[in-house]
Amino acid sequence: MSELIIIGYPNEETAQEVLDKALKLQREYLIDLEDAAVVRRDKEGKLHVTTIDHLTEKGALGGLFWGALVGLIFLVPVFGAAIGSIYGAVLGKLGDMGLKQSFKKQVADLVQPGTSAIMFVVRKMTADKVLEELAPYGGTVLRSSLDRQTERELEDALAGARH
Repeated sequence: MSELIIIGYPNEETAQEVLDKALKLQREYLIDLEDAAVVRRDKEGKLHVTTIDHLTEKGALGGLFWGALVGLIFLVPVFGAAIGSIYGAVLGKLGDMGLKQSFKKQVADLVQPGTSAIMFVVRKMTADKVLEELAPYGGTVLRSSLDRQTERELEDALAGARH
């Protein structure tokens, strides 16, 4: 079972630093990331999403996933992902992901103007060591589990959207 972990920070820069640290931890086999993205909201309130498309050769969720997830949470289409049936298929699967409205609201409230968040889909991790490495950055942590069936359905929707 994978887990969606979101960590919010009180400025626009820290989430990117944490992503860099997480990628280092992945190279050290302390965390196994399915995918990750940084979301920041500039002082004018505009959302910016940076995705990492090269974490794994196979199975990376990619920009379409993050665009749909961020769109679902913040109720805005992100980087042109709202393109008809492709976006609709992925968004339909995300709607079934079991993300409660209260969780989506917590995430939306976390990313205010001038702040950022890192979003991870984690397959597994050595929690004590990862937490020790990320503790100096602080932040507010939100978590939600993705069951195996949901993961498969989401991957199928994304694979169909790419073809």
